[in-house]
Amino acid sequence: MQQGGGSETEVTWEDQQNINKFGRLNNRFHELEDEIKIAKETNDNLEDASNELILTDEEVVRFQIGEVFAHVPKDEVENRIEQIKEVTSQKLEKLEEEKESVLAQMAELKKILYAKFNDSINLEED
Repeated sequence: MQQGGGSETEVTWEDQQNINKFGRLNNRFHELEDEIKIAKETNDNLEDASNELILTDEEVVRFQIGEVFAHVPKDEVENRIEQIKEVTSQKLEKLEEEKESVLAQMAELKKILYAKFNDSINLEED
């Protein structure tokens, strides 16, 4: 297990568990980044829809429900968009909090693993 000029260090069961946990956290981190990106795009799209709705003169607008467009009063559509924006914003906030938690756990594991293995382990992304 020599790599990068480091000395050979025995890997205990606990060390292997920490390495595995770091890998799972790293995967979750990347999943969260993707989910956050999608949530931000959804928020932007909802904001654009809300702005377009303000500019329209029509009292009844087409609103997509699933795969179908329905004619819905403008006020009701505005209320629905605001509700969806609130839910999406809350989801985004939770995702950001989870991302911070994952990063903190990863940093703690990095400290532990680098303290033991020095240059023999690489936990950085390329």
